[in-house]
Amino acid sequence: MPADDDVLLVLSSLPDAAAAQQLANTLIDRRLAACVNVFAPCVSVYRWQGAVEQAAEVPVWIKTTAGRYAALEAALRELHPYELPEIVAVPVVRGLPDYLQWVAGETDSSPDSTRNP
Repeated sequence: MPADDDVLLVLSSLPDAAAAQQLANTLIDRRLAACVNVFAPCVSVYRWQGAVEQAAEVPVWIKTTAGRYAALEAALRELHPYELPEIVAVPVVRGLPDYLQWVAGETDSSPDSTRNP
């Protein structure tokens, strides 16, 4: 079982840059993510309801902690425009310790937490 401050990289895709930017801002405002990377559009090919589909999408990488994952997933389900959004969490098994501590600090929702820029 992961510790609450273990860092996760959560992947998702949105239909356009505006939706991706709005999601990123909301997740940061709610302290559900320390950082959200919004990437250039890509083409996704997938099967949906029996048909092969192709769509332009904007991928996002969301950095959070295991302790904030449930709230992040709930927010993604609430805010995401897709009926079935991609939400895939990958554990970060290594990283620069100071960066990983920063992610944990930025997603700490306790009122007395201290945060570094």
